[in-house]
Formats: sequence, structure tokens, C-alpha cells
Amino acid sequence: MSDPFAVPDCSDQPRATRPSVETLDLLANRRSTLARHLTAPGPGKSELDDLLRLAARVPDHGRLGPWRFIVFTGDARVRFGEELARIVQKQVPAAEEKRLGLERGRLTRAPVVVCVVSNVTYGHKIPVWEQELSAGAVCQNMLIAAHAMGYAGQWVTEWCSANPLVDAVLGLGRNERIAGFIYLGTASVEPTERPRPDWRDRTSHF
Repeated sequence: MSDPFAVPDCSDQPRATRPSVETLDLLANRRSTLARHLTAPGPGKSELDDLLRLAARVPDHGRLGPWRFIVFTGDARVRFGEELARIVQKQVPAAEEKRLGLERGRLTRAPVVVCVVSNVTYGHKIPVWEQELSAGAVCQNMLIAAHAMGYAGQWVTEWCSANPLVDAVLGLGRNERIAGFIYLGTASVEPTERPRPDWRDRTSHF
């Protein structure tokens, strides 16, 4: 049986189109690790800078850059957790301490958390949908880059990605919404594979 990742010698091709067996293997085996299974170490400052730079290399029709990053490390994760607990207590006065404790520790599940914010330009010739898709591509790029660096990660939304009080805490504008929180760290357990949709059942030819 032939090697599905075998590629010809294309060393004379531009780097942007040169085949990469390592990339194909990473994509074939990539698996999210639950946030609660992420531990230290996480990406350091220089690695995080590289991750954000690579995450930003996505399709971006119109070159609008319709996204931005909010980084949580160290005590910032705790401070944001206190804000989440405050919001829950305000919206659900009967919330038990167990729930409030969960909110306080929500971002401490991983050593590094990056909030990807979709930042669209309304009234532009580039449709809002395309701008939002670009933010989604940023999230996936970040996960791929993190895995390539040897870290694990999970793209999480949860209730705090769609709450106006959380948006206010983060200083989001009217044209912004949270695309997701990317939790990054080192996997404490081996992530298990899950059933995948059969791409053949979702493929047609015109």
C-alpha cells in the first residue's frame, strides 16, 4: 500500500506551496484536549508571540484583519474569573457558592488562555459572514500552531462568549463578539479519538 503522505521532491517550489509530510500528519492526528486536562507549562512569551503571529496568517478577504486577541496569563485569569462570578451572582442571585467557585476558576484550567474577538466592519463590501469566518480561521490556526509547538489546546465558547456583561468587562465594541477562548497548555492525559463525520457522506460533485 502506498504511503498516503508521500510527496514528490518539490524543493524547487516556493515555500508557500511546498509539500509537508509533517503538516499532513499533524492534521490527520490533531485532537483537542479538554481544558481541565491542560496543565503547565504553557507557551512562554516569545512562543505566545509566535502563536499569535501564525494565527493571524489566515484568509482575509479585503485585508480587514477582522479579529483581535485578548491574552490571559497569570493573575489575569483569576481577575477575569472574579468578574465572571460577579456577573453570575448579579444575573442568578440564587447561584450557589459551588457555581461561583467554578466561575472564579474557569480560566485557571489552563496556564494560557487567548480570547479571539471577531471585529467586523459593517457596511463594507466584504460580507460580515466572510469576516466572521476569518476569525474562525484564526482560532483553528492557533490550535494547529500550538500543536506543532508541542502544546495541547481547546477552542471553547461556553456562556461567557455570548453575554453582554462579559463583553463590557472585556471592552468589546458594538461590532465585536467573542469567537472563542483558546485554552493552551500541556496535556496531562492522552486525548482520545472521537467519532468523526464521514466526509464521503457530505461530499457531492457538481
